[in-house]
Amino acid sequence: MKNNKYDIIVIGGGHAGIEAAYISAKMGAKTALLTMSIESIGRPSCNPSVGGSAKGHLVKEIDALGGIMGVLADIAGIQFKMLNRSKGPAIWSPRAQIDKELYPVVAGDYLKKTKNLSLIVGTAGEIIINREKVQGVRTTDNEELEASAVILCAGTFLNGILWTGDESVEGGRYGEPASKFLSDLLKRYGFDVGRLKTGTPPRVLDSSIDYSKIKPSNGDEVPEPFSFSTNSVENKIMCYFTSTDKHTHDILRSGFDRSPLFAGLIKGSGPRYCPSIEDKVVRFEDKDSHKILLEPEGLNTHSVYVNGFSTSLPKDIQERGIHSLPGLENAQILRYGYAIEYDFFFPYQLKYTLETKKVEGLYFAGQINGTSGYEEAAAQGLIAGINAALKLQGKDEFVLKRSEAYIGVLIDDLVNKIHDEPYRIFTSLAEYRLLLRQENAYERLMKYGYKFGTIPEDAYNKLQEELHLRASGYKEAKTTKLKADVINRYFEQVGETPVKDSTDLFTLTKRSGVKLYDLLVRIENPSGIIRQLLENKQIAEQLQTEIKYEGYIQRQKREIKYFLENEEKEIPKDIDYYALTSLSMEAREKLSKIKPESLGQASRISGVSASDVSILAVYLK
Repeated sequence: MKNNKYDIIVIGGGHAGIEAAYISAKMGAKTALLTMSIESIGRPSCNPSVGGSAKGHLVKEIDALGGIMGVLADIAGIQFKMLNRSKGPAIWSPRAQIDKELYPVVAGDYLKKTKNLSLIVGTAGEIIINREKVQGVRTTDNEELEASAVILCAGTFLNGILWTGDESVEGGRYGEPASKFLSDLLKRYGFDVGRLKTGTPPRVLDSSIDYSKIKPSNGDEVPEPFSFSTNSVENKIMCYFTSTDKHTHDILRSGFDRSPLFAGLIKGSGPRYCPSIEDKVVRFEDKDSHKILLEPEGLNTHSVYVNGFSTSLPKDIQERGIHSLPGLENAQILRYGYAIEYDFFFPYQLKYTLETKKVEGLYFAGQINGTSGYEEAAAQGLIAGINAALKLQGKDEFVLKRSEAYIGVLIDDLVNKIHDEPYRIFTSLAEYRLLLRQENAYERLMKYGYKFGTIPEDAYNKLQEELHLRASGYKEAKTTKLKADVINRYFEQVGETPVKDSTDLFTLTKRSGVKLYDLLVRIENPSGIIRQLLENKQIAEQLQTEIKYEGYIQRQKREIKYFLENEEKEIPKDIDYYALTSLSMEAREKLSKIKPESLGQASRISGVSASDVSILAVYLK
């Protein structure tokens, strides 16, 4: 505490705080991470997993920019799976079960070894602000830490309350105290604050489960790591499926009169796409069964996470409900499920850099911006950390457009939409998802990480070599042909109609049942380029996607060109929307509140109609 002057102070050691502190220190900023406990840094407070549908895309993008979540997940991962393999490559998403005890150990070790980063144990009591500019942080022990930028990553800790039935206790998560000062302080500075809620399911003892009554859920036969820096990963555990039935639902309904959610004790809105089990029973009344996934929480723990059974019902109802599930008739509950209600800041108060509009040098990242999920939090922490470091270096801000990254979609949605429930990323939210595939994250974003100095030169050079090989393979596929008899023997195996003449690889690959790699292995005298593709199956698969979806990809690129034209039409900062009486009143209110920087951003604000955008475009001309 003696040397208490820093460039950047990050408050909170969750997934947002880890990325913010790691990346800003990596970029040369003298950084302090203020956390209640070093041992709890990165602790998975809910599901012991990283990635998933669209969330896996975020993890790959974080890795491509030089962040750390993918590396930590590879080390602490105990089961790896690529989701949605049966569908198109745009929505393939990596996911890993992680060891909940190992993940925070690995995270803490990495941060301790990071140059320019100090870990400080303490609780933030006040963010010091002078003339609408950040000057540092004062802890509850009255220690002052000076800084030019503060990144607030408080998660669910701001005035957090944990609920199980009608029992409540203050806390940020199980066994950890809430933060009771920052939220009220920032209210006084004029920030709009709301309440949200999320929840977690019971954990049960592994040896009390009857595995003969449930179905296994395997990891991938050849598991793939998240990070480009990881050579390989392995599956170490098995997950299992069970399900609810009508009897389970009747048991849960019997406790609804004591549910804090239905009794109105919880004021905050919960996540629509990750609802509690009682929410599911009410909202999907015609559905007799809901899938439950049993996920071991680690290699050295006997705790099993009951995924899909998030609840805040009373303990006796939780027990009866759990015991009604096949395989869990005699399950011993190690920890009951609970809901947590907490303060968040409406993210329309942020710039795209995640710096607040009201206070210079103050950044918000993670669940305090109204998001759910570790991955969404980590992505925000990364962007806040990068921009805080760039600002201190006097360099241009870093903003990812929704046409170039899921991170861009996430932040654009947060800033432009008024949220009354926790936000979760989905592939369906990305208009250009065919171009934003998880496997091409490095092609899209590694150039930025290299520019910031967060990606090593050898990794960047390797990427350039791979891109060159793919481009060469694209040309070669148009000129390399296979004889009809060779093609037809293969086509008979995959159910494709035969050809009459020799045909080039490019044309053949466009057929739905054909795999490019299967064609490559049938070439008698392969060129040097073809041999390289045979040695690197992953690049061959990327080339296959590029060929198969060529028409769609070109169309999306044309759409992006139009999108970028509107993004470049800037709106003056001092515009008085209320003076534009041709706009609808709702549009004037929303535009005045969010203050969009471009016509494109204005068009994506909920409540601003197409006619409002046209009127605004005419006015700008």
